[in-house]
Amino acid sequence: MELRPSPHARRNRLIQDAVWISLIVALAVFGPDRQTETTVLLAALGVLQLLESRVSFFARPRGLVVSFLFKLALCFVLIGMTDGIASVYYWILLLPVISASSSLGLVGTAVAVIMACAAYLVFLHPYFLRQYYVAEEDIPQLILRLTILPVVGFLTHQLAEASREEARRYKAVAEQLSEANRQLREAEAAMRRSERLAALGQLSAGLAHELRNPMGTMKASAEMLARNVEGSNDVAREMAGFISSEVDRTNSLITRFLDFARPLSLRLDKTDVADVCDRAVAELERHQPPFDVVICKNYSPDAPAVPMDAELMERAIYNLLLNAAQASPPNGAITIKTREIDGTVEIAVIDCGAGIERKHLENIFNPFFTTKSNGVGLGLAIISKIVDEHGGKIAVESETGRGSTFRLYLPLREQEAK
Repeated sequence: MELRPSPHARRNRLIQDAVWISLIVALAVFGPDRQTETTVLLAALGVLQLLESRVSFFARPRGLVVSFLFKLALCFVLIGMTDGIASVYYWILLLPVISASSSLGLVGTAVAVIMACAAYLVFLHPYFLRQYYVAEEDIPQLILRLTILPVVGFLTHQLAEASREEARRYKAVAEQLSEANRQLREAEAAMRRSERLAALGQLSAGLAHELRNPMGTMKASAEMLARNVEGSNDVAREMAGFISSEVDRTNSLITRFLDFARPLSLRLDKTDVADVCDRAVAELERHQPPFDVVICKNYSPDAPAVPMDAELMERAIYNLLLNAAQASPPNGAITIKTREIDGTVEIAVIDCGAGIERKHLENIFNPFFTTKSNGVGLGLAIISKIVDEHGGKIAVESETGRGSTFRLYLPLREQEAK
C-alpha cells in the first residue's frame, strides 16, 4: 500500500516550493544577468525543483541522485555563462547542496558538497581563466565562497535529521497509542463478556435447579408407564421410550447449564502443558464416532510447566479439538502447538475447516450463541470461563473457508491466576 504524506508534510512542501520558486522568479526578473539563456536555465531549475516533490521517482534514492546531478549540471552551466569563477550566481550551487543534504544522509551530503565545490573550482582551470582574472586579494573571497557550501550542507543535514528523528518519535508514540487502544478495546470486550457470563450463569443455575425436579418426575413416570403398559400396546411403549430418552437428553443439557453456572474451584499445580495436550488428543481419538482427521503436535521443548487445574484445562483443550474436528473436512489436519511468549505459555489449536464468519467472531464466546444446528452454544463459553479463572486469555483468528486458530495464553506465575 502506498503511503501518502500527512497534511502537515504537504503544507511544508508547498511552502518550501513557494520559497524556491519565488527566489528563482526574482533572479530571472531582477537578477544582474537577464539574458534569455540565463532565464531559461533558472526556469529549468524551478521546474526540476517542483518535479522533485511531486514525481514518485524523485522520492527514491536513485531519483534523488539524478535530481542532484541535473541541478548541479544546470548550476554549472549558469555559472559558466555568467563570468565563471567571478559569477554573482556562485551561490546557486546551494540549491543542489541543500536538496541532497535534506534527503541523502551524511555520506550523501559530504559527496554533494565535494562535487559542488569541485564544480565551482573547475572554473580555475586555465581554459576558463583565459577570460577571467583572479587577483591575489580575491583568494580570501573565493575561500569564503567555498566554505559556505559545506557549512550550509552540514546545517541542512542536521536540521533534516532532527526532523526525521522527531517524525520517527511521533510515529512510535502513535503506534504505542494504537496498541494501547487495541488492548483497551480487548479489555472492554473481555469485561463485557465476563458480565454477560455472570448474569447468564446465575439465570442458568436457577433455571436448571427448577427443571431438575419435574424432569425426575417425568423420567420416573415414563419408566412406570413402560413397565405397566400392556405388552401388545407397542405405541404406548414407544412413546414411553421417547419420553425417557428426551428426558435424559434434557438432563444432559441441564448438567451443562450447571457446569457453566457453577463457580470453579481450581486445584492449581505445576503441570507440563504437553502432557495435558496429549491427554486431550487421546480423548479425542477415543471419541465415538471417530473423526477422519490427522492431529499434528508441535510442542516447544522450552515451554515451562504452568500452574493450572490439569483436569479443567484438559477439558478446555479437548473441547477446542472437538470443535476443530467437527469443522474439518475428511482427511483434514489439526495442529496443536505450544510455546512460551511474553510471560505466558500459548496453546494453539489450528484447523483448516470452514472457518467462522467475521460478523460472528465477537459473539462466539457468549453463552447460547451457536451456528451449529444441534448445538446449545455453551462449549466456548465454558472454555472461556476456565481460561479466565486461570488468569489467562483466549483469542481467535479465523477466515471463512480457510480455517480457525484458537489461542490460549496461560500465565507462568501462580499469583496471576484467579
